[in-house]
Amino acid sequence: MDTLKKILIAILAISFMVFITFFGRLPALRKTPIAWLHRLLWIHFPNLVVSIDQRLTGGRVTGSLSWIYNRLMYDRHPTIVIFFLLIMTVSEYMYLPNIWPKIGLFTKFTASIAVIMPYVFLYLACSADPGYITRENHAYHMSLYPYDYTLFHPGNECRTCRFLKPARSKHCDVCKRCIARADHHCVFINSCVGYGNHHWFLLLLLSTCVLATYGGILGLYLMTSKIKEDYPMWTIWPAKDLEFSDYLAVWGWGIQGDISVGAATLLALLTSPLIWALFLYTLFLIYCGTTTNESMKWTDYKEDMRDGYAFRRPLAPNRPRDLRLEPLCPRWPSSPEHIILATQDAQPPGNDRNYPGEGEWENVWDLKSVDNLYDMGFWHNLGDVFFSDYTVDDGTGEPPAERRPRGRSISTKSGYPQ
Repeated sequence: MDTLKKILIAILAISFMVFITFFGRLPALRKTPIAWLHRLLWIHFPNLVVSIDQRLTGGRVTGSLSWIYNRLMYDRHPTIVIFFLLIMTVSEYMYLPNIWPKIGLFTKFTASIAVIMPYVFLYLACSADPGYITRENHAYHMSLYPYDYTLFHPGNECRTCRFLKPARSKHCDVCKRCIARADHHCVFINSCVGYGNHHWFLLLLLSTCVLATYGGILGLYLMTSKIKEDYPMWTIWPAKDLEFSDYLAVWGWGIQGDISVGAATLLALLTSPLIWALFLYTLFLIYCGTTTNESMKWTDYKEDMRDGYAFRRPLAPNRPRDLRLEPLCPRWPSSPEHIILATQDAQPPGNDRNYPGEGEWENVWDLKSVDNLYDMGFWHNLGDVFFSDYTVDDGTGEPPAERRPRGRSISTKSGYPQ
């Protein structure tokens, strides 16, 4: 029983820290206890430790730890990838040799596929070009997506790469490159997630979800079968006449019978919800026609709108455009209807900057009145993730310069952004 408690406490503590670390900064959870715990664990507590260390050692200890942390999280190196591989391989080494003689041929076949697939997709996600923008392919990436004149405006130059930033791109401070349709930098693949490898990252998450769930359920089934050999009336759900402490004691006995399989099964069962949550959130962003980077921008815009700092005015469908700054995007069936800007003084943008558009500026108070130019519906959004040069054919035959928005309002999809 003590062994079971120690294993459960260790796995739950690790799972809790991972959950807070990965989900505490999500825009949808910004005003929840999860975000508060993230700030407590990763901002307030480290600041307290730094202040104590400043008094005791002049900051030498925390300075060294900060260097190690920044090296791990903000420099490109395979350390976290190796750590991820070790978690999988050690768990499988503890698990597979003991359960292999106990399972049938079909289960061996499906288990082999479940084990192999995460390694395949991890390799593909790590090795694929995430969408690095270079001088040679810059024109191509400029033609992929139109500027929405809200999150992305034409004419902005990357101060590091020294070329115009294509719509939906972002400069990664870790990769030191601009990334097309940048989602986020992932330390678990030692690369960015972007236009070139987003689909491999999604399949990596899905295959890891399947592996963890499969291993947890199979281990649970084998442990239950073993327990039933000595307790024929045993069920996986606690019986009404059985005390919960006795129920846990029987599980502890079952785990101690094969501690390596029991520990790997508990690890799989307790971590699989975290992996499923990350996969479903990534899929939800695709459903919304946005990326992690863009969702954070939308959340900032929501705050500006609520405070009265956001303004918009119409864009003419046949407005003249500088094709060097804003080339046509033949594959995309929509173009912006408004320009939206946020000011610093809650006053409409001045005329001295010669902003595009016509008519008077008006306040934008809510995301409900804003169309997401990049949301073409879930299946088209998914096709854009999985296939390069995916064309969303709307069947209108309109020239790109005259296409109007066909994306949905940011707020029409429940829960985004909160």
